[in-house]
Amino acid sequence: MCGIIGYVGTENEAVEVILDGLSKLEYRGYDSAGLALIEDGKIFIEKKSGRLLNLKKALKGRVDKSCIGIGHTRWATHGNPTDENSHPHFSQDRKVAVVHNGIIENYIDLRDELEKEGVVFTSQTDSEVVAHLFSKYFDGDMISTLKKVKSIIRGSYALGIIEVDNPDKMVCARKESPLIIGLGKDKNFIASDVPAILKYTRDVVFLDNDEMAIIEKNKVTVFDPQGQPIEKKVTKVEWDTEQANKKGYPHFMLKEIHEQPEVVNKGIARYMKDSQIYFGEEFEKIDFSKIDNIVIVACGTAYHAGLQGAYFLKKLAGIKVDVEVASEFRYSDPFINEKTLAIFISQSGETLDTLMAMKLSKELGATTLAITNVLGSTISREADIVLYTMAGPEISVASTKAYTAQVALMYMFAMYMGIKNKKISIEEYNEYMRTIAEFSDRIEVALENKEKIHELAKKIKDCRNGFYIGRGIDEKIAREGSLKMKEITYIHSEAIAAGELKHGTIALIEPGTLVVVVATQKDMIEKMVSNIKEIKARGGYVIAITKENYSQVLEVADETIFIEDINDMLAPLLTVVPLQLLAYYTAVEKGLDVDKPRNLAKSVTVE
Repeated sequence: MCGIIGYVGTENEAVEVILDGLSKLEYRGYDSAGLALIEDGKIFIEKKSGRLLNLKKALKGRVDKSCIGIGHTRWATHGNPTDENSHPHFSQDRKVAVVHNGIIENYIDLRDELEKEGVVFTSQTDSEVVAHLFSKYFDGDMISTLKKVKSIIRGSYALGIIEVDNPDKMVCARKESPLIIGLGKDKNFIASDVPAILKYTRDVVFLDNDEMAIIEKNKVTVFDPQGQPIEKKVTKVEWDTEQANKKGYPHFMLKEIHEQPEVVNKGIARYMKDSQIYFGEEFEKIDFSKIDNIVIVACGTAYHAGLQGAYFLKKLAGIKVDVEVASEFRYSDPFINEKTLAIFISQSGETLDTLMAMKLSKELGATTLAITNVLGSTISREADIVLYTMAGPEISVASTKAYTAQVALMYMFAMYMGIKNKKISIEEYNEYMRTIAEFSDRIEVALENKEKIHELAKKIKDCRNGFYIGRGIDEKIAREGSLKMKEITYIHSEAIAAGELKHGTIALIEPGTLVVVVATQKDMIEKMVSNIKEIKARGGYVIAITKENYSQVLEVADETIFIEDINDMLAPLLTVVPLQLLAYYTAVEKGLDVDKPRNLAKSVTVE
């Protein structure tokens, strides 16, 4: 999820254009920022870890004489966020500079070969190999050299490359990672996304997989994978900058809800090896025979992901797990020792309550495992072992895709433990793996309910109070649905186990009271139907989310949203989609700021 930009144009403009473009791309990564320019027959590079502001400070007062340059804002994947690991990367002779978005899968082998040839690397990143390869094979023709490099590297990439002996040309290529070309007057651009160049042009060429291009001041030539020039359609962008950032979605939250199929795929792919779950060498070093208890610690939405993770571990692996709210953990005299595996879930990796809970657990001798979205975050640096959710930057304060990625990862962890503990058979394991491999398609189907859910939101937007209920794992997902409704609509709601209705809460049910029912578990469906009838007898308004083959729920609820029939254990990963959409559209109908709800921040770094 890095962002890249490149510029070829008139003198004295390169730095301004690149910095402005990076500011529009910082949502794609903010671990570091950097740029490379060709000036006076040399390549100048400046790059800084941290936010873009650090790069701007480093360049302050510098006179810009360049008419060509490339820039990068990083979401770290290989190598911690440091100045050295920041982009652009350069060849040993400093004649080539490269920016890269993606992953070079065979970089370790390539690095070994280059080091044997005497190449000295200055970073731990996968991207640096591209700069050295381009320099090694440079034959005076930038496209033929790029074609050669493409034939060697494997993986995903969007590349922008400049070479000191070609001060008026830049080459680029893409495979899987996005890359566009912007066409201006006496200036042309490349970028990861449209917002980076909208200030300068609305004429855009979208590169397809394996295509390359040469970018010059007054000319752009696109090449097919064989290196032959081709004609490309020019698209006139009609969005404004804010819309472009959101890829045409009205809010980041809706965009991120729609990104969940891709996010789940990325998370699964990262931890698969030879069709088996593999969490890496460090994880494999854990001696689970010496672990006799597991505790999961988190806050807010991550806490709800932890509740589901504990349920998965209990059902699939036969392991007793405690789940603790991080802000209460240190003050509860936790039962933690050297036989404890303590799991800490945090999207940002900077949640202070969670960090303090980890510190205490380490002091008490526990093995610590972090589940986070941010490489190089504090929690990832301090934990014994780290698993990354691969959700990419999440802009909306209300978490959606990061939560789904956390739940999917906890599910994989439970499957891993289940087969390791011989609690599930290889046949069951393979069936679970088959189902989760198809999961992104099922989320896509769940998203097709959004128009119906929007209509339901119009009916409930004036509610002041409501309840979310479920049984078993559905009760865990009901908590997350209730939290989403509170966060962005300001409707007061409570989530409770459906069986607890009769123990007090039903006294609050009166005509028109909103009750959202989650009912996906086969062995609980009859009891859930009874609970709905109890609510209806007192005038409650019931919106039920259930599987499409549970027609008995349709018969008793006021409104029903169906998800596909799927293994009960995986149903929560589908059920969360309509719950997210219901909260989203209700906030929209109320005219609220969906992405920035009042009093909330994306990362809570105070106690």
